[in-house]
Amino acid sequence: MSGDSERPAAPGVVPAPCASKVELRLSCRHLLDRDPLTKSDPSVVLLQQAQGQWLQVDRTEVVKSSLHPVFSKVFTIDYYFEEVQKLRFEVFDTHGPSGLSCQDDDFLGGMECTLGQIVAQKKMTRPLLLRFGRNAGKSTITVIAEDISGNNGYVELSFQARKLDDKDLFSKSDPFLELYRVNNDGSEQLVYRTEVVKNNLNPVWEPFKVSLNSLCSCEETRPLKCLVWDYDSRGKHDFIGEFSTTFADMQKAFEEEQAQWDCVNAKYKQKKRNYKNSGVVILADLKVAIDFTASNGDPRNSCSLHHINPYQPNEYLRALVAVGEVCQDYDSDKRFSALGFGARIPPKYEVSHDFAINFNPEDDECEGIQGVVEAYQNCLPKVQLYGPTNVAPIISKVAGMAAAEERTQEASKYYILLILTDGVVTDMSDTREAIVRASHLPMSVIIVGVGNADFTDMQILDGDDGVLRSPRGEPALRDIVQFVPFRELKNASPAALAKCVLAEVPKQVVEYYSHKELPPRSLGAHSGEAGPSSAP
Repeated sequence: MSGDSERPAAPGVVPAPCASKVELRLSCRHLLDRDPLTKSDPSVVLLQQAQGQWLQVDRTEVVKSSLHPVFSKVFTIDYYFEEVQKLRFEVFDTHGPSGLSCQDDDFLGGMECTLGQIVAQKKMTRPLLLRFGRNAGKSTITVIAEDISGNNGYVELSFQARKLDDKDLFSKSDPFLELYRVNNDGSEQLVYRTEVVKNNLNPVWEPFKVSLNSLCSCEETRPLKCLVWDYDSRGKHDFIGEFSTTFADMQKAFEEEQAQWDCVNAKYKQKKRNYKNSGVVILADLKVAIDFTASNGDPRNSCSLHHINPYQPNEYLRALVAVGEVCQDYDSDKRFSALGFGARIPPKYEVSHDFAINFNPEDDECEGIQGVVEAYQNCLPKVQLYGPTNVAPIISKVAGMAAAEERTQEASKYYILLILTDGVVTDMSDTREAIVRASHLPMSVIIVGVGNADFTDMQILDGDDGVLRSPRGEPALRDIVQFVPFRELKNASPAALAKCVLAEVPKQVVEYYSHKELPPRSLGAHSGEAGPSSAP
């Protein structure tokens, strides 16, 4: 995104609309056969109209010798609901190297439509037309659209195989692997097709990267199928074997260093008594790639609540700075614990609901509020925003620190936990239990709801309308929670915001020490220590 597009819109200027991302998958049926000795080698070129000109956006791989190709290549396009985005798909019998276009390519037909039409229908099949609008026989093209905005990460996979069956008489097999996901209706969607490794029964295929949406519709237990074939230049590939798994099983097996599966040919298994497999497929590497997703949106997109704009702080930063700058005046060492939750974090990109945003679990404190801001900005590109919004682990962690302070029997430290979140709490029972336990400790919890979500349920945690009780019915000793929807104060001054958010803290501090019968320390001592924890 250019710097210009990130600047605040000038008065009277409508800001650029926010795009969602759409993945397009292509297949064709009954293509014209332009090759005299073999079948066509089709590929599809995607063009998009801009200022009256057709510009090439991308091109699929070439599927050798096939009149009914299913393409592995996925097109990812920004979709603007309010704009007419004209697309054109052109199918060629390709003769150039590696799918590059050349003058000798034969045109097999084209189709024009808008991106909006594809998105609305989700699956659209249209006839292919030759020049001057003539039908290309019975040829059709099918385009499937999937919205990947806000719920998507990426995964990089690397497969290899050992001791595959030899399907060729005078040489060894030329294996390639296809990965499919199984849809809810039982149909199978091609996710990826590897390259062909020539003359090798122990192939190592190149790593590839796919979105979690493509792989499993972001459902880690969705069934997946892997098929291994011996490539045939005439398109009559020989089936070697297959296996089924899920992305969840892949991750578990990889972590336990047991990521290999028997490649089974069902016909051989039925016929041969001692048949074991037709080889073994190994998952050599699995990485969850860095991405910016989930309910907050892509931080690189100006629509995101986490968007880092050099000209204007986002809602998280505004709330953090407004509250933090007030709290830090009462903190003796001006060091703040800064924690995050609901993200996949390096190096393994596993979901964490309690991690240091400076990535130092031994010392999660930052120097001053500016240190927290810098840690937050440095953290964003390194994590994958995920979910759910579980805040009980964070409350319990700070409660542990407060419990240690309580055991000193001194009125020296009082903890303020500032939680910034865009989502409604999903672990409500555990959160209520954690708050009730924390009500006996020297701490307060401030929750700032960022964005436009429905925060109705969050009011339950704020004891203003009655005593908060745990799921077991135990009442909170005192009201320690203040919930504030930031949208109601986003236009207020930092001073007004801080005053509203911190209004109940002085009373909560006095209530705690009065209940414990602990007198204030001498005026020469520091008043206390506040440890706000930001949760990107």
